[in-house]
Amino acid sequence: MYGSGLWSMMGTALVFLLMLIPGIMGWGKEGHYATCKIAEGYLTGEALAAVKQLLPDSAEGDLASVCSWPDEIRFHYRWSSALHYVDTPDFRCNYEYCRDCHDSAGHKDRCVTGAIYNYTMQLSSYQDSIVESKYNLTEALLFLSHFIGDVHQPLHVGFTGDLGGNTIIVRWYRRKTNLHHVWDTMIIDSALKTFYNSDLTIMIHALQQNITNDWLNDASSWAICANNHTVCPEPYASESISAACKFAYRNATPGSTLGDEYFLSRLPVVEKRLAQGGVRLAATLNRIFSSQPKIAVARR
Repeated sequence: MYGSGLWSMMGTALVFLLMLIPGIMGWGKEGHYATCKIAEGYLTGEALAAVKQLLPDSAEGDLASVCSWPDEIRFHYRWSSALHYVDTPDFRCNYEYCRDCHDSAGHKDRCVTGAIYNYTMQLSSYQDSIVESKYNLTEALLFLSHFIGDVHQPLHVGFTGDLGGNTIIVRWYRRKTNLHHVWDTMIIDSALKTFYNSDLTIMIHALQQNITNDWLNDASSWAICANNHTVCPEPYASESISAACKFAYRNATPGSTLGDEYFLSRLPVVEKRLAQGGVRLAATLNRIFSSQPKIAVARR
């Protein structure tokens, strides 16, 4: 399994120093922070205790503070770059694990959904013995928390031909960028400035309120995994490519300018995906760290 046995004592220290260096983000630092902060509010006591035990000292018990770490070290852990996304066939608007989960060299299981299965499996060894585990469980926790966020970003399950919107050059109001970056960071940044007084805490509180109010009927089903499985990223990826086709790619052709109409109609999609990622991350960690017997991780 990738990501196991990679850290020596020196490597661990280096990696956490690298957390301080700016990097290319997934949802964006704010988006990953929001997803993990929402998740923290839904953790059981048992899961919260396990998470705090596994977090690096630098996190000071706050999972959200280190949820962007996998983006910040992806060019130092080059093997991990392919694990942040899964590309799907152009214009099919669907996702299939066996067809799509591979890296650019064709190595199977190397994609965001494969990584979610892998790190869930690694973390499941926590109950056996932290000391004797052959995996670095701190690393596994940070990767899993990040990748559950990534799979909810629609263009992290985008088309192969445009690399999830990375090669589609557009303008976000007056700024030249690419479509993937719009969804990673710019919609959230514009929302913070326009509606939340540039305060991420206010935005997170609004999302939490929506989960218990406007989205209440839907939110009760977000945490469920079919057949009582520990983790189930397949429907999350399917939802993302559907949203990519319906919202991200639509009216975002190369050279176009995306302004108020695009922003205001897509923001609700982004906010709901952040909330879903948070609820589902918490549910996954609750199942992993439960002392009750679990169904083995299933991979389609």
